[in-house]
Amino acid sequence: MAESPEKLVSCVILDLDGTLVNTDGVVRDVLKVLLVKYGKEWDGREAQKIIGKTHSEAAAVIVEDYGLPCGNDEFLAEITPAFFARIGNVKAFSGASRLLKHLSGHGVLMGLASNSAKASIEYKLSYQKGWKECFSVIIGGDEVTTGKPSPEIFLEAAKRLTMEPCSCLVIEDSVTGLMAGKAARMKVVAVPSVPKQTHLFTAADEVIHSLLDFRPEKWGLPPFQDWIEGTLPIEPWYIGGPVIKGFGRGSKLLGIPTANLSTQGHSSVLSENPSGVYFGWAGLSKRGVYKMVMSIGWNPYFNNAEKTIEPWLLHEFNEDFYGEELRLVIVGYIRPEANFPTLESLIAKIQEDRRIAEKALDLPLYSKYKDDAYMKSSG
Repeated sequence: MAESPEKLVSCVILDLDGTLVNTDGVVRDVLKVLLVKYGKEWDGREAQKIIGKTHSEAAAVIVEDYGLPCGNDEFLAEITPAFFARIGNVKAFSGASRLLKHLSGHGVLMGLASNSAKASIEYKLSYQKGWKECFSVIIGGDEVTTGKPSPEIFLEAAKRLTMEPCSCLVIEDSVTGLMAGKAARMKVVAVPSVPKQTHLFTAADEVIHSLLDFRPEKWGLPPFQDWIEGTLPIEPWYIGGPVIKGFGRGSKLLGIPTANLSTQGHSSVLSENPSGVYFGWAGLSKRGVYKMVMSIGWNPYFNNAEKTIEPWLLHEFNEDFYGEELRLVIVGYIRPEANFPTLESLIAKIQEDRRIAEKALDLPLYSKYKDDAYMKSSG
């Protein structure tokens, strides 16, 4: 089916922090250390306030909210080198490299427009192999008069790309960026970086959970060709720990016994990998290796208070195995997490996820990980 004319775009302009790279953890760590100097404790309450802000604006928020005995510029001068020292620890979000490589490979013009200073952008890009070359235009917040939510930075990007604003698609994680993109008369796809905040992005043309869920063909751009049997191969990642008791709803409500893992010690994994349904292999130290499908997220139907890790081992066990060491190799992605109108529709979708995972794991692309060394190591 042909796309409607109003959805066709010719170029893509992306934000950096919170959209392509996960800088939130580094910012949090730096602030925790620095605020101790002033006898303060970072409690995270400003996290939402500083998303999408310029460096100076974010510094002003912290100084005011914590009542720090220093000026905004002084605090910014103090925090900047501490942040730069940790930029090497910043990780790309799942799907970021895939998206840039895909669009660049098909000759789609791309711009990068961030409220961060140009020097900061360049430094962050230096740690992401091949990214800088993907962009025809890179603009920092210090190169325009006013940063987002002003449309100036996006309009300047379009000008340098020699594109009309209406032919540009913006991909953003913040409400500030969304406002700037819409004010520039551009299409905007929002990838909210703050959990459970999608209701703030109603002005976006589309809201997605992660870059893994972006469908270029919706915008008249070349489609991805890497989905296989309803699954998306991903760079494998590994997680493990003792099996813990979950919410008690897996077996009782859903008829689907999950082998839950504690989230303690896995904060980086949870922040780097978007919520959704994944699959792979599960190894139990005393039993063997089994096919597995799992959800990571808040399970909207049950509205979890915290992000959880809930693997379902696709095997019939005759007894519980709480406390046993469970090791997971996650090799593919199926879909974003979603809410459902009824319990029956949720169960039907989970069973469909199972069928997709079971079939896919027989493919050589995925089956080879059943014998991964991680399953056999003891440490």
